[in-house]
Amino acid sequence: MKPHILDTLHQARNALDALLANPAALAAIGDAGDALVNAFRQGKRVFSCGNGGSMCDAMHFAEELSGRYRLNRKALPAASISDPSHISCVGNDYGYEAIFSRYLEAHAGQGDVLLAISTSGSSKNVLAAVKEAKALGMVVVALTGRAGSVIGELADIDVCTPGGQYADRVQELHIKVIHILIESVERELFPENYA
Repeated sequence: MKPHILDTLHQARNALDALLANPAALAAIGDAGDALVNAFRQGKRVFSCGNGGSMCDAMHFAEELSGRYRLNRKALPAASISDPSHISCVGNDYGYEAIFSRYLEAHAGQGDVLLAISTSGSSKNVLAAVKEAKALGMVVVALTGRAGSVIGELADIDVCTPGGQYADRVQELHIKVIHILIESVERELFPENYA
């Protein structure tokens, strides 16, 4: 067996063990789930954004809320900011830093929630989205990978999951958190799916 296979799995296990041993991060996950539940109960919408793999995670998060996670239930109003025509238009006219914030300006409002995903916690376009969300009176949940990041500091709730030297371990923890958030929403709003 190639040694990097076991090394990678051990690193992933160590990152997960570190998250399990972090009471502040676990509490933040619970708070983030509550924020999502409260928004949906009030008829508000949830938006998500990120770059690269984090955009894929933002899309995954939104589609499992508007589509389904495990069992059938009512669709929930969630959208990732990932429309290529919007991104190319705004990127061309206003610059790449505005691709997420401009979308929120057009579609979001007070009491909506933004899930802002950035492994570094410093992505400029995600930061611009966080600032716009705060100006709109949205609740901002950050999903980051570095403690004390600028995005995490601005967010109402920072779910910080340091995973090691590289972003891939952080992303692996992010998808676990995303699934927990979706399950948290379903358990509150659709308890029959967990009976």
